[in-house]
Amino acid sequence: MTPAVFLTILCFGVASASPVLDPSLDTEWQVWKTKYEKSYSQEEELWRRLVWEENMKMVKMHNGEDAQGRHGFTMEMNAFGDMTAEEYRSMMTDIPVPAATKVKSEPNTLLDDLPKSEDWTKKGFVTPVRKQGPCGSCWAFAATGAIEGQMFWKTGNLTTLSVQNLVDCSKPQGNNGCMQGNAYRAYKYVLHNGGLEAEETYPYEAKEGPCRYNPENSRAYITEFVTLPANEDYLMVAVATIGPVSAAVDASHDSFRFYNGGIYHEPNCSSYVTNHAVLVVGYGFEGNETDGNNYWLIKNSWGEGWGINGYMKIAKDRNNHCAIASFASFPNIF
Repeated sequence: MTPAVFLTILCFGVASASPVLDPSLDTEWQVWKTKYEKSYSQEEELWRRLVWEENMKMVKMHNGEDAQGRHGFTMEMNAFGDMTAEEYRSMMTDIPVPAATKVKSEPNTLLDDLPKSEDWTKKGFVTPVRKQGPCGSCWAFAATGAIEGQMFWKTGNLTTLSVQNLVDCSKPQGNNGCMQGNAYRAYKYVLHNGGLEAEETYPYEAKEGPCRYNPENSRAYITEFVTLPANEDYLMVAVATIGPVSAAVDASHDSFRFYNGGIYHEPNCSSYVTNHAVLVVGYGFEGNETDGNNYWLIKNSWGEGWGINGYMKIAKDRNNHCAIASFASFPNIF
């Protein structure tokens, strides 16, 4: 037994020689393993089951509390169910935030003229949800998503662009493949490179490789990019008038990894730390507009099995909740 395994078992207060499993969860465990295609060695299965059971208890407790009106969103066991909180958080990396673009005017003069809700997924601007896998390439998915939307404005055609192109080729701009990156540097690469390939010619591999960009296969370009001030009003103006906008959030909490539906609000979320990139594809509200149940609609890169078919509603107008507006940016195409 490895030290990591031993420590994990100790964390659950279970003697390593005689771990106790809950037999009432046997069927759920087998169904979960089948659904997410999980396979372990005999030794690993034991402690993964222990981790899974603890996560299951947490999810059920949360949902029980939500049924009493205490949260406003539900959780579910998903592909992260056999991971400890430490393992999950090790997937996160601080996203370096550049200085925001200076603007001459405040956005509040425009807010009254904006639609009360917007959803670019219903207007053909957003490609299907994808899955980044073991590669920390969320930043590249967010960047390609924003460029895809702008190319749709320009051409009327929606093309899934190459995340792998960014992972492999934007290191000179400061990104670090599967380890770290941000959309700002990705835009810089596309601008200076003069183009970006499509998924069709440069498919995703969920790992780093040599840069294989072929200008003959380029399917997208940008002419400039903008980083917004850390203010939800600016983000609302951009999403309403520009289209999908790349952003970054604090996704380090168990409530985020097991999010299922509803408007996500995590009391312990940071308003300035960002460690996971997403694409803001809209905003809206639940109930009556005056109820204050406002949300941002974000597209994630963890597959359709996470959240609302790969999407999340995250609290809007709640003091920059989970740092949603701390690092928002978008490209332009003239």
